[in-house]
Amino acid sequence: MIPAALLPMQPRRWQQAWREAVRDPRELLALLGLQDLALGVSSEAAAQFPLRVPRGFVARMRHGDPHDPLLRQVLPLDAEMRPVPGFTLDAVGDGAAKVGPGVIHKYAGRALLVATGSCAVHCRYCFRRHFPYAEETAAAGAWREAIAAIAADPSIEEVLLSGGDPLSLATAKLAELTEALRELPHVRRLRLHTRLPIVLPERVDAELTGWLASLPWPVAIVVHANHANEFDTSVDTAMRDLRATGATVLNQAVLLRGVNDDVDALAALAERSFDAGVLPYYLHQLDRVAGAAHFEVDDETALALHAALVARHSGYLVPRLVREVAGDASKRAISAAADGRIAPPMA
Repeated sequence: MIPAALLPMQPRRWQQAWREAVRDPRELLALLGLQDLALGVSSEAAAQFPLRVPRGFVARMRHGDPHDPLLRQVLPLDAEMRPVPGFTLDAVGDGAAKVGPGVIHKYAGRALLVATGSCAVHCRYCFRRHFPYAEETAAAGAWREAIAAIAADPSIEEVLLSGGDPLSLATAKLAELTEALRELPHVRRLRLHTRLPIVLPERVDAELTGWLASLPWPVAIVVHANHANEFDTSVDTAMRDLRATGATVLNQAVLLRGVNDDVDALAALAERSFDAGVLPYYLHQLDRVAGAAHFEVDDETALALHAALVARHSGYLVPRLVREVAGDASKRAISAAADGRIAPPMA
């Protein structure tokens, strides 16, 4: 018998699922019985921002439906390559708010770490699809420069992990960061923004939940689902396991044309996420990043949809309708002011 210590290390279940992700648009369409759509796919868009989607997420798409809301979020189309005025490479002003490699400080009391450029799914509306990850990753150098930037500013009470997706990193790498953060007395909260528990629920394993449960601060986990069909029993289990660590679990969605731009879809998303133990948090208006203009919903329609959602649901099921504006001190609430303008930033 070969001693266990000498056996080759087996990949973790989530890492294996990651490796098996679909990366060819033609294969994705074939899996869904949509081969005839292949001519509508942009090879140029796929070359600029490659397709990546876990097979478990593909399994939640409707077979034979070219308008499936999950498929629309990941399929590279010709529309991405059309220049549209007002749509830029840095839609939310990340570059101007950088205070160190991968460290973004936009809002008082909070610092965001771009932990990695990797993600298990490439959403076509991603506001960081043009971000220079090669030069701007907070995890580089064992987080040293990121920790130094946070240590130098005692006003920072909350650290946000973003990306890419921070859960793309091995749990040991995340623990390396939090061990260093324990030495900073002014850090009081940790927040993770992640799509992996939705698209790759295998990522929520015992090692991850053990790390989360061991943290000394209150933890908020903000997942990202845009449509009720993104939830299934595997996602429900992942949400249950995240909540069992003591973390608060919230959902943020993006209002996307052809995905969730009707009140029935938004209501179903709120209900389904709450059924999974996830509280609706934000409904974002689209960040105007180059390549995503075909997803945009105008503010008048967004306000009407939100008003219909308010009329239908209890308040705790209604996410705040917001937009991120470069240079603002916080997310900007979108509401109908008396003079017809959009409301100022939230306090």
